[in-house]
This record gives sequence, C-alpha cells and structure tokens, in this order.
Amino acid sequence: MKVLVCISKTPDTTAKIAFTEGNTKFDENGVQWIINPYDEWYSLVRAIELKEQDPATIIHLVTVGEADSEPIIRKALALGGDEAIRVNLNSNDSFVIASQIATIAKEGAYDLIFTGKETIDYNSSCIGSMLSAILDMPFVSSANHFELAGNTATIKREIEGGEETCELNLPAVISCQKGMAEQRIPNMRGIMAARTKPLKIVEPTTVKATTTIKSFELPAAKTGVKLVEANNMDELVRLLKEEAKVI
Repeated sequence: MKVLVCISKTPDTTAKIAFTEGNTKFDENGVQWIINPYDEWYSLVRAIELKEQDPATIIHLVTVGEADSEPIIRKALALGGDEAIRVNLNSNDSFVIASQIATIAKEGAYDLIFTGKETIDYNSSCIGSMLSAILDMPFVSSANHFELAGNTATIKREIEGGEETCELNLPAVISCQKGMAEQRIPNMRGIMAARTKPLKIVEPTTVKATTTIKSFELPAAKTGVKLVEANNMDELVRLLKEEAKVI
C-alpha cells in the first residue's frame, strides 16, 4: 500500500504575530517554524502505525513550499516517512495547494491520502475536500479513528451529540484530528536516517488562484479583568450587560 501524507509548515504556537507592507504580509522575522500539528501528530503518525502493522506499506510525504520548508519535511522524514516531495511554490491559496498535491497524487497512484484537519495558521480546513474533489476520491473529514482491513477502511469521527462510523473502499482522502494517533518524537536513528532519505523537488503546475489576501488584522488587545464580590450579583449583572454586552 502507498500512503501520501500532506505536510505543511506553520508558525510555532508561541510565535509573536505581526504584519508588514500595510498589513498585507505576515512578518516572518524571528518566527520559529514547525510541522503543522494536525499533519504531524495525527496524519503522519497514523500512517507510521499502518506501516508498523504492514512493513510493505510505503509512506511518501508532500509539501508545497520553497526551500525554507525543507527542515520541516526532513523532520517528518525523521519521524518515519520513506520519501518526500517538495513542490517548489509559495502560495496561500487553498485551491492552488490542493491542485499541486493532486498532481503528485495522480502520478504516484496512492491508495490512501492523509491530511491534517486544518493548519493552525489559516484554519481553512479545505485542502482535504478540494483534493478529494480534484481526484474524484471518497473523503471523510475530521477523523479520529482509522482501521484498515484489506481494501476497506473504517473511520470514526465526532459529530454533534455523538459519533459517526463510515466505511469505504480505498483509494480515499482522510483528514485527521485529535484522537487519530499519539504524538511521537524523532529518535536519533530517525534523525540520522532522514539526512539521506530522498527529497524530490518538482516545479509547480500552472493553476490560477481563486483567492487573494487583501489585509490582515490583529484582534483587539485584551482589557483588564474586573473582580466582583461573590455576593454582589447586581454589579456582576450590570457589568455583563453594559460592558461585556452578553445579556
């Protein structure tokens, strides 16, 4: 079985967020980059678990990014990917990114494609659905459990008020969230092996972007906290009504 895991580069959750060029561009100065947690902790690790169950499984990684994303893809290789592919393109447009990944997927004839539920920077949560539409494959979003028996996958995900179980035949696209697998840390052997694992760089196909970023805006600064005595309910109600405006 061949598995393709989509990997994206995102700012560390502790990074200070700022914008330049009239709030039209993210300021990358001093930002530490990491593998998008949904891609690393859930998608990639679940693929590694499948390989542990069946050593014949092949795991390929794909990322859409320029040369500065290579340390991220190397870390993913250190965790357990066999080979990596980097599409040499910097884009924030979901359709463009999904189209580039779809081209790689078509050429590789993969049985299973894992994506994270979303990236923690743009939170668009649409790469998986776009990818499945382009490839004309079945898609299950926000999966937290995945089992494979032959060519049939059983997937579970949380829904409002309960849990949904889906069954489908491969090939398929699955987006993963918390519960799919447990986070792993690369060991020294994996880190050393990642240095020599294949990393193929391909040029992007021509795809017209469907969105453009007009500007970014930081949320309003948090104000101070007001403490109210436990027996002063009238003041609490007044604050909620007049200042918090929640009632």
